[in-house]
Amino acid sequence: MKSGEAAEVEIVETSRKAKGKIPIMEAPLIGGTATGKAAGGVNRGIGVVDFIVRLCAIAAALGATIAMGTTQETLPFFTQFFQFQASYNDLSTFTFFVIANAVTSAYLILSLPFSIVTIVRPLAKAARLLLIIFDTVALTLTTAGAGSSAAIVYLAHKGNSNANWLAICQQFNNFCQRVSGAVVASFIAVVLLMFLVVLSSIALKN
Repeated sequence: MKSGEAAEVEIVETSRKAKGKIPIMEAPLIGGTATGKAAGGVNRGIGVVDFIVRLCAIAAALGATIAMGTTQETLPFFTQFFQFQASYNDLSTFTFFVIANAVTSAYLILSLPFSIVTIVRPLAKAARLLLIIFDTVALTLTTAGAGSSAAIVYLAHKGNSNANWLAICQQFNNFCQRVSGAVVASFIAVVLLMFLVVLSSIALKN
């Protein structure tokens, strides 16, 4: 009987020792959870910065759209047959500029909920992937509008004697100031969009 009792005690003790080893096997999971929380914290911070930069980009692109779209100047003198007037829609390049920045502004406004999702769920990859794709498209569109309009603004200021293009900014000073300001605002939006793409890339890497 004593040997039987000793065997029973040994089995119970071995069972208790085996149970005591279970937390040691779970230790790596705790480290992995800590790493995930750290990555989530970094991504949440990136999401907050992304939201703020997105608001600034909206202001820049919308400002460029309004400034260019409302640009018009009529000179105070005219002849019997002609009235000297300059408007943004006289040039297809400026019309494209207005459309490109308006589309970018609308997209950035619609993207705000997705940016909020990246703050609430920092480890979600789908929302971040959508943002980086459409941010790149918006960046391309805005760069095309700003770059082509910058060339026209340069000609308006400097002219081109070889092509007999006169510098009209000496007469249409207010017109040139407004279109120049619109182009500068659009390039600010381009820089901010580039920053958004970089932020999304970093967040996806984490």
